[in-house]
Amino acid sequence: MNINGIPTRTIRPAPRARAVDIIDQTALPYEYRLLRLTSLAEAAHAIRSMQVRGAPLIGATAAYGVALALTRQADDQTLATAVATLAATRPTAVNLRWALARMQAHLAPLSVVTRADAAWLEAAAIADEDAAQCRRIGEYGLQLLRPLAAERGRLDLMTHCNAGWLATVDYGTALAPVYAAFDAGIAVHVWVSETRPRNQGLLTAWELKRHGVPHTVIADNAAGLLLARGGADAIDAVIVGADRIAANGDVANKIGTYLKALAASEAGVPFYVAAPRSTVDFACASGGEIPIEERDGEELRVTYGHAADGQPIQIRQIPADQTVYNPAFDVTPAKLIGALITERGNCAASTEALLGLYPEMQNNA
Repeated sequence: MNINGIPTRTIRPAPRARAVDIIDQTALPYEYRLLRLTSLAEAAHAIRSMQVRGAPLIGATAAYGVALALTRQADDQTLATAVATLAATRPTAVNLRWALARMQAHLAPLSVVTRADAAWLEAAAIADEDAAQCRRIGEYGLQLLRPLAAERGRLDLMTHCNAGWLATVDYGTALAPVYAAFDAGIAVHVWVSETRPRNQGLLTAWELKRHGVPHTVIADNAAGLLLARGGADAIDAVIVGADRIAANGDVANKIGTYLKALAASEAGVPFYVAAPRSTVDFACASGGEIPIEERDGEELRVTYGHAADGQPIQIRQIPADQTVYNPAFDVTPAKLIGALITERGNCAASTEALLGLYPEMQNNA
């Protein structure tokens, strides 16, 4: 996508340096700034602290993290340490482990002297493939959206969290069909839920604004009201991304997704999930087996923003000694999902349908 008219990816190798540049997403939407990662420790911190976030981007960052580690030393122990360190950063998003398994399988048989160069090439391949897959997700998602737009002459969509290009290497997952529809000349409006406590919805609003897509930010708890409305104010569809899709079609995504799926089901509004193959975990039978990350309670107790003079501030909204519960994800059962939008096409949220798209995974399900 473009930033100030310049084609930009969320992660990219630094020119003439064994390093990678990322967009620091903890600074958005108030400040756009780049960070340079030069070591395994910095890559692990970027994932853990959510300087990069979104399942596909986490996977690409982990791949580059392995390359950064091997730049200094490429023996077996360094490779194993890099993979273990990065795997421990976030437990729910399966793309992380998928990328690390791919890097390890590719690099382990190679000689020490060739590993570093091979690691950079493989990480770049993972990033390029993610961008290409997301572009195709947009194309297939547009096939679902065109008939909805034809009915009313426009599209009113709802999303949750951020599953745009900021959550991937480029294009996005849930927002890829939105951008495809907008670029095709369809009148699109997006209802963007704030997605507390990390407020990733503000990232969605930030990137939609830069692409020119009309949108409105809403409080998370306003979603049910909007979905229940019909007539001229009707929501045509809900589109979200995913951090892990189980073999049976259950979906783990940002906390609050399940509530939107329930409300959409009650209102008869289609609920779609967009994600690439790397998000599907055929070794995980159902959503009940997906580990749910619980993050630091201070994310809930303290809120961040900017003062009137533009300076960043933090405000304690809950006492430090108050017990809180801060799960990062929930699981939406397959029965509430109208379709999975993938880089190979659209399918039902079921084992049979997923294997129809990915028959090579038959022995893993």
